[in-house]
Amino acid sequence: MLAPSLDDIAEIGSATLTRLPQEFLENISEIVIQVVDFPDEEICRDLDVESPYEILGLYAGVDLASKSVLDQPDGPDVIFLFRRPILDCWCEGEDNLADIITHVLVHEIGHHFGLSDEAMEMMEDAVLSPTTTLN
Repeated sequence: MLAPSLDDIAEIGSATLTRLPQEFLENISEIVIQVVDFPDEEICRDLDVESPYEILGLYAGVDLASKSVLDQPDGPDVIFLFRRPILDCWCEGEDNLADIITHVLVHEIGHHFGLSDEAMEMMEDAVLSPTTTLN
């Protein structure tokens, strides 16, 4: 069996987005979801991690609570999904791949909204039923 590709991860991420509550979807239309194999060296350095396998995803942008109408756009906000660390997590654990991607994506979207960890968990629970599986 071949490992899921970048496109496979993106497809699962897109399916996750369709299950988000409407109030979230209305406020993430400008976010780009990008799937890459690993975080780059700069991201690892900025987050002070020793291994790129420690980061499953990253929200790069200004959260809604910090944005101002006076801000000059500096490109779209981006949510990165890091394929290889996600696959490593999938292989080492008991969760299915879709649930891991959903967890990462919801967590990073939560950063966009400036949500607490508790609010992110509630949103993730709502999104995970029913879930798409790739086991």
